[in-house]
Amino acid sequence: MPRSDQRNTSRYWHDRGLAGLSLLQADFTTHEYAPHRHDGLVIAVTEQGGAIIRNGGQTFEARPALLFVSNPAVPQAARMGRSQRWLYRSLYLAEPALSEVRRHIGMPHEPHFVQSALDDPELCKEFASLHRELTDAQDGFRELELLVAAFGRLFARHGAGHGRVEAVPTGRRLHHVVELMQEEFRDTIQLADLAETAGLTVFQLIGLFRRATGLTPHSYLVQLRLNAARRQLRQGASLAEAAAASGFYDQSALTRHFKRCHGITPGQYVAAVRG
Repeated sequence: MPRSDQRNTSRYWHDRGLAGLSLLQADFTTHEYAPHRHDGLVIAVTEQGGAIIRNGGQTFEARPALLFVSNPAVPQAARMGRSQRWLYRSLYLAEPALSEVRRHIGMPHEPHFVQSALDDPELCKEFASLHRELTDAQDGFRELELLVAAFGRLFARHGAGHGRVEAVPTGRRLHHVVELMQEEFRDTIQLADLAETAGLTVFQLIGLFRRATGLTPHSYLVQLRLNAARRQLRQGASLAEAAAASGFYDQSALTRHFKRCHGITPGQYVAAVRG
């Protein structure tokens, strides 16, 4: 019996965030993947429905909360099976993207995954958020933070072989990193530069920052900029002036972060203060 919803749409982005990193967002109702292989590492998150996937010698049903991982050059195929729809997001890491991610995490060797289907709802949410952030491509600092955090946890939890994630060191202070961020938050700050200042990998810096402050480096940077923006607004600056003076890309970026953190828009904040 033919399906009534013949959706079958997909969008593809190449070199997103890093050279060799590609994204796919697909919404299928009838599609079937013939046997094929990818040169790089493949990660896929099912958001709705599912499909029957054959990857190497493993066959399983893709579904939400189940993360699909395929090692490079492993034959794979997929069909709709009993599902009426398969809505999913996937990431493809070819060289040099895979080497760059390993460098930021601190892994000298490429990890290997024994299982293709990982029952890890938390990682599924992380990779879905990462995919959306890379699709929007609005904040390079946050994109790299999410990328390294998600792949670092994936490699640490499920990687095998010679790939090993270096533990976050104890006893290190973030004094110089925090000072640098407080002095230069109005300018463009690179996450990799902050990690180099601390003598850490990006993955280690993210973990240490969480442990010491309860925030990620990006969240801390946003707080610094919001604090400055509120001061500017109280002194009578316009929204555009406050955004530029506090380091936000534009007025819409200020509004988005302001509402996310404070529950009101900058305009509502100004009205309350001046009222």
